[in-house]
Amino acid sequence: MSRTLSEKIIARAAGRESVRPGEIVTCKVDLAMMHDLSGPQRQGPRLDAIGVDVWDPERVVIIKDHFVTESDADSLRIQEITRECVHEKGIRRFHDNDGICHVVLPEAGYLRPGMFLVGGDSHSPTAGAFGCFMIGIGATDLAGVLATGEIWVRVPQTIKVDVTQALRPGVAAKDVILSLCHRIGINGANYQVVEFTGSAVRAMAVDERMVLTNMSAELGAKTAMIAPDDKCLAWLRGAGVDAADGNTWQSDADAVYAESLEIDAFELSPQVAGPHSPENALPVDAHAGTPVDQAYLGACTGAKLDDLRMAAEIVKGLKVAKGTRFYVAPSSYKIRNQASAEGILEVLESAGATLLPTGCGACIGLGPARLGAAEVGISSTSRNFRGRMGHPDSRTYLGSAYTVAASAVIGAISDPRELLA
Repeated sequence: MSRTLSEKIIARAAGRESVRPGEIVTCKVDLAMMHDLSGPQRQGPRLDAIGVDVWDPERVVIIKDHFVTESDADSLRIQEITRECVHEKGIRRFHDNDGICHVVLPEAGYLRPGMFLVGGDSHSPTAGAFGCFMIGIGATDLAGVLATGEIWVRVPQTIKVDVTQALRPGVAAKDVILSLCHRIGINGANYQVVEFTGSAVRAMAVDERMVLTNMSAELGAKTAMIAPDDKCLAWLRGAGVDAADGNTWQSDADAVYAESLEIDAFELSPQVAGPHSPENALPVDAHAGTPVDQAYLGACTGAKLDDLRMAAEIVKGLKVAKGTRFYVAPSSYKIRNQASAEGILEVLESAGATLLPTGCGACIGLGPARLGAAEVGISSTSRNFRGRMGHPDSRTYLGSAYTVAASAVIGAISDPRELLA
């Protein structure tokens, strides 16, 4: 029977030859990930209350990223609880301050094609860029996984999104996913898998592919996937992963999809999502000229190495506009070090950017980049819900790293292609 990539992985995890959309199956979890917000402070007491330990400490990864930059009493206590739980439960795969979970997970070599994973965070589908099936789950489901190593799944249908042609200079994966958010809405892929294919996707760096799968959460998707290719497998080998069987994890040529959509990458212009939803995305011209108090490059979605390269390409030789703050918080310390070695951080700081510690930071309304009342910001993060990045009366626009950097030097939302030209 012809199967999609997600159906193949679910079948393997369920110990079955095949599965069909709509079936409910129980899957064995290859790896469970949680961070300091979704993890020990919530899960430790739950496990203790029912008198069980973690089913397999070697299959659990804890990555501290939400409160690493905070020094208030509550945040410090959460950090302490996290460290205590790691010690008590014998969890060796613990990252105290290496970066944001969705970036550290592949960097540290935990992912390989064909895996079935769960994460205590809505942007866990990021792992789909590596041919993995990873879903974000809530606290109760996560407790069940930690206790049993299993979870039930209703097999989802798959939407195929074929991104054709090639992106033009100044246009990025963020523009692709924002255009899709506008096209089908934030619940347009509700409880479905989004599988990204096409020549434009194959041409993307792995960093860029992670943007597509990460922000499938904004479509309401169960998860998102990109079938592994030579570029993906080379990236994984660089992270120390033996993914020799990666090319076996592909959708069948005659697999059945619930829907097939096409995006012409060559015709796509930079997109900007207006307040207060990613689905409010329109071509940048619709918002051009809107003054911004702050431009922010950060989070799992928008501060990977390729994002920092994009921003540096825009601001090199220029200065941040007077009255505009430009903050940069690299997604991991490995990325920070690579960007420093390439001279990228020097370019950004010379232009007037302020480097912030790595962590979730302003994406969740924490740290010095938190927006104040009535302030307007443009951000490379994934969400711009009211109050998410600061005061409820602030307004956040979303764009690619190109667009955020261009807006920083102009002092208003701007088309990055004009500066590249």
